[in-house]
Amino acid sequence: MGREHEVRVNRTTVADEASLTGAVKSWPSRGGPDAAPVNRLSSREKDSLTAVCDTFLPSIHVPHAPHQSLRTYYANSASMIGTPEVVGGYLSERLQHPRMWQLRLALWLLSTWFGTFILCGTNSLSCRFPFFRSFPEVEAARREEIIRSWSTSCIFLLRVLYKGFKAIVVLFYFTQLNEKNENPAWEAIGYVGPDPKRAIKSSSAEEEEEEGARNGPLYKALVHMAGPMDVICTSLARAGLSLVTSQSQPDGLKSKPLPTIYCDAVVVGSGSGGGVVAGVLAKAGFKVVVLEKGGYHARTNLTLLERPTLDHMYEGCGVLTSEDLGVFILSGSTVGGGSAVNWSASIRTPDHVISEWRHKHGLELFDSDVYAEALDAVSGRMGVQCEVRHESLANAVLRRGCAELGYPVQTVGQNAPPDHDCGWCCFGCRDGSKKGTSETWLVDMAESGNGVIIPGSRALRVLHADAGRNKSVAAGVVFEFRDGWRGKKERCIIRSKVTVVACGALNTPVLLKQSGLRNANIGRHLHLHPVVMSWGYFPESGSRWKPSKENQEKITSYEGAILTTMSTVVSNFATSGYGAVIQTPALHPGLFSVATPWVSGADYKDRMARFSRTAHIFALARDRGSGTVDALGCIRYRMGAADEKNLQRGLEKILRIMAAAGAEEIGTQHYHGDRLNVRSASSHQSIYL
Repeated sequence: MGREHEVRVNRTTVADEASLTGAVKSWPSRGGPDAAPVNRLSSREKDSLTAVCDTFLPSIHVPHAPHQSLRTYYANSASMIGTPEVVGGYLSERLQHPRMWQLRLALWLLSTWFGTFILCGTNSLSCRFPFFRSFPEVEAARREEIIRSWSTSCIFLLRVLYKGFKAIVVLFYFTQLNEKNENPAWEAIGYVGPDPKRAIKSSSAEEEEEEGARNGPLYKALVHMAGPMDVICTSLARAGLSLVTSQSQPDGLKSKPLPTIYCDAVVVGSGSGGGVVAGVLAKAGFKVVVLEKGGYHARTNLTLLERPTLDHMYEGCGVLTSEDLGVFILSGSTVGGGSAVNWSASIRTPDHVISEWRHKHGLELFDSDVYAEALDAVSGRMGVQCEVRHESLANAVLRRGCAELGYPVQTVGQNAPPDHDCGWCCFGCRDGSKKGTSETWLVDMAESGNGVIIPGSRALRVLHADAGRNKSVAAGVVFEFRDGWRGKKERCIIRSKVTVVACGALNTPVLLKQSGLRNANIGRHLHLHPVVMSWGYFPESGSRWKPSKENQEKITSYEGAILTTMSTVVSNFATSGYGAVIQTPALHPGLFSVATPWVSGADYKDRMARFSRTAHIFALARDRGSGTVDALGCIRYRMGAADEKNLQRGLEKILRIMAAAGAEEIGTQHYHGDRLNVRSASSHQSIYL
């Protein structure tokens, strides 16, 4: 596997609550979070970006493709459907990363002959005077060689360029939308778009619904600070809260007096931690304010489209990575947090973890009846059960392969009913049957009348009050929001008796550091459960794969319940407790494209054309290695050697599972793009792990 093996991390797998051109979608013209980002790159940068995009995704002439959609798919280059313009907009306005300036600098350098020679070497030279050329002037085949060489370069910065450009170009190519909310490649790769069984209702049908169903179960508890002041005050008053003008500055902040909300408890974050706390406190009679920097998306407002969902319900528009781009992280950022976009999998704290916490760290609580009862209560409220009627292709493959090889396999609990077979739950749950916090504890809070949720609000710092004897206690939060009328950011104070910071492992350290806390451990010991994946191709005909008796209908890589099956064959539960579990992901075209190896434009399009019949299974390590989060939210992570070995062992088992289940072809996500034909493979063939 080595250090250059791309590692993907999913932060949402567990809901443990204790026609040729395809124009780019027309977006609202007004500014704001829903407006399309404007491409503000310079003309030089735009030219380079277009060349980079068309190198990864070129126009390919395939005259004998069996369907018109396939001919169109191969004929379309990235620039023909407007991908460079979309990518340029996100690079200019949306994507934030410590290395973004390096990508921008590289684009400028590639527009010059000297910069191209520095980054691309002799491959960029011409045999004719003046010999030196800019990257857009280099012929397509040479450009492919150059970018392919970056992926395995001994120069770290060239590998970073490859990772960054490849990820954003292919992600936006397969997720950008036209005016019909469609993507030109979807039909060719066998993707239907939003779940047809949960299609968005017409406006006339929606008008017949009750207000609660249309706006979601939390609508009465929502307070939008960007609205008129009288509406804000009325919304707060319904929960017994009030907003007054502060007569002093918050803890010495150099600002004008700010509006202040008074409450018993303020909870920063509405996910698996904060949502539960808010619901319990509100039901007990306390006045609660929940701050959530993401927005609220009612069931009927969920598009089940990958690009809008990544933009509005995930951290970093779904393009969140570690500082070196070695780890790709998915993390929810919406009301309900990760529980709103998780894959329904609900796994109790394993016994070996509880034992370690007690005996190694002295945390006796977790081995007590109190904690067991808490897990029971959480599982009960979430409706966790283990019956699954229609699982995805990958789960069926994992289950069958393990059975053939005699590997241990078990069914994963779901916080959804047995008939919940939605493969789109990573984009939110349109029917509300998945019981995240926005369908459970936050609903409890809303129904109690004792709390409100303020979406679109970012906590800036925790306020302190003097408790005597040189001690201070948390006394509330300063937060900011965007004024919807003027478009500028405003601030507000919440004064509380209790302050709960529950904004996840990535955001909590940032808030604590910005609040003046100096404990050296804040932001350290970040564990990400690193993931590596393997794939298997199961064509509809001519393969050894046959549907099970329980599910005779055709299934694809993206339909069916997402994570229902798990194998512990390399888990090491009985020994060190540090190994890897084998599970299945949710991969729609965008994230599938990021995971798919690129060795050439033609090969890449061939791989993507098999999207609907390519199953992915991953190994997830309980990591000994760890990372950090600094005060600016920059994530640094280094995987330990033992973790790497555990993932290698997991990949080996997954490849065997794929083959045993009847895959025609198998492979990993290694940059070399190796693949193995199961039928014709010899004992001398190998695959990079």
